[in-house]
Amino acid sequence: MRDHEGRLVSAGFTRRRALELGAAAAVGTAVTALGAGAASADDDADKSKGFKVDPSWPKPLPGKWITAEVAGNAVDAKDHVWALTRSRATPEQFTDKERRMVREGRAQRSPTVIEFDQSGEVVNSWNLSGTPPDNMHGIFVDYQGYVWVGGNGGNDSIVQKYDRRGTLQRQIGVQHNRDLTNHSPTLLNRPSDIFVDPANGEVYISDGYGNRRVIVFGPGNANNTALRMWGEQGTVADAEAGAPYRFLEVVHAVNIGADGLVYVNDRKGDRIHVYTKAGAFVRNIWIQKGVGWRNDAAHMAAGDGAAIGTAWDAAFSADKHQTFIYNADGEQELNWTIRRGEDQATSPFGRGGHQAGESTYLHTIAVDSNGDLYAAETIGGRRIQQFKATGEHK
Repeated sequence: MRDHEGRLVSAGFTRRRALELGAAAAVGTAVTALGAGAASADDDADKSKGFKVDPSWPKPLPGKWITAEVAGNAVDAKDHVWALTRSRATPEQFTDKERRMVREGRAQRSPTVIEFDQSGEVVNSWNLSGTPPDNMHGIFVDYQGYVWVGGNGGNDSIVQKYDRRGTLQRQIGVQHNRDLTNHSPTLLNRPSDIFVDPANGEVYISDGYGNRRVIVFGPGNANNTALRMWGEQGTVADAEAGAPYRFLEVVHAVNIGADGLVYVNDRKGDRIHVYTKAGAFVRNIWIQKGVGWRNDAAHMAAGDGAAIGTAWDAAFSADKHQTFIYNADGEQELNWTIRRGEDQATSPFGRGGHQAGESTYLHTIAVDSNGDLYAAETIGGRRIQQFKATGEHK
């Protein structure tokens, strides 16, 4: 079987565009699928329609750094790219050989937070302070430039806000004091992602790995009692029916589009739920419906563990109308593109692997103002890649 992060065990428009535009009103029409190009030689004919990997991005890391799993990535208002690594996670994320390299001075653990400029050069980095999460998960840079991180370790229960230099500004939740009810207005349970609404500073958290909800807090640093929340544990029948407010397993990401709607990734449920900011259900966007649950018995019988779902993280194209929504699928190692007005993904790009343009545990994605997409990988991948937008994605 597998744990929630997908390890074998025994037995989320661009966020930048949202920061600039804020929330435009209207529950409007659905977002959703188109074809994306590909990063492999087999798909050269389609590159004009989608994305092409830039193998020169990022530049070589300084100081003999080696990264652990990249647990989140984000793009800020300057088009700088932020990566959240598990280099300081508990338990640690390095191999025996890597630990020997560090001890002998032949390598160094990278900082937890790394900021890259558009060219891929490291311009800033730091480690989390205070009592940080045991296992980092999710990073977001808000419209004021503050950096938010979460944690999904087995006993994690906080979201933290830092300034750009790594000084702790705010904490939501109490570390190692998990909410086991799914209803606490002050406590969290293994939160996965954060989005700060530029329209009013409200903080949306997908809570996440332990709970099954979206929870919203006020903008002030002292406002650590929830304003509202929605969601609960669902069943396979709920997932099959597309029932609102029912999350099959991990609530893996939360984003707000330029349309003012909230997009919530129900990872194993193979769908993105769309809600108003008040929590009213609008529609589903399906990502290969059933991949996350229909073949679990066969997978288990084969000894390779249950599927972990297709709806991992969402991002939006950079154009004013956010013509496309992108979805990271860490089960099938694909990025899906959905055209506005459609309700399911039909056009993927990418493939599993370790070469440029391929992915291993594709985890989170973000898009800059040029429309270029950045993809972070966790288990086995441990990197971030840039995919240059081509054709109508630019």
